[in-house]
Amino acid sequence: MNIRKISVFGCALSALFFVSSAGAQTPAAIQPPAGVPAPPPAPAELDVGRLAPDFTIPVADSAGNKGNVVKLSDLRGKVVVLAFYPADRSSGCTFELTKFRDEYPKLFGKETVVLPISVDSLSTHASWAGEMKFPFALGSDTDLSIAKMYGSTAPGRKTSTRTVFVIGKDGRILWRSLRFIALNEGAYAELAEAVAKAH
Repeated sequence: MNIRKISVFGCALSALFFVSSAGAQTPAAIQPPAGVPAPPPAPAELDVGRLAPDFTIPVADSAGNKGNVVKLSDLRGKVVVLAFYPADRSSGCTFELTKFRDEYPKLFGKETVVLPISVDSLSTHASWAGEMKFPFALGSDTDLSIAKMYGSTAPGRKTSTRTVFVIGKDGRILWRSLRFIALNEGAYAELAEAVAKAH
């Protein structure tokens, strides 16, 4: 698979390339393609061990419900996975959320709230979630205000960058990936390990 094609094909898939499970690498060992900037340093408030910034976000789900809201602080007592992604139905985002759906027990286990977030509208989310039968609601962050709180934006971009956070039952950040590589099996292995430790 051609790395350059992947880096520009749909969903702003910067630094995205496939690594087979036989040769999976951890994200830390992967170097982005030439010309792709390194992820920016995380804001201090996103350091592991810090309380995750609180927010309230409207969500839509596969049952067609839209307009309900989720408040992060109301989820205390549960492990929460926040997954910021660029856009519904685009290639890398479809791969990532389909992986979340198909391997949900393996990646997240029980008593985990998975909340993918993008700039897409509630109507778009409801349509896509219904088609894909996602077992989680999708958050609508149309003005990128929540993505900015989580260091998940880039200058000049109108969509969020691909990042993932694992938040513990006490509301503290336990793990983060500021450049989650959707087509790398090692990224999912690290995520699953972080979720398991959080439980």
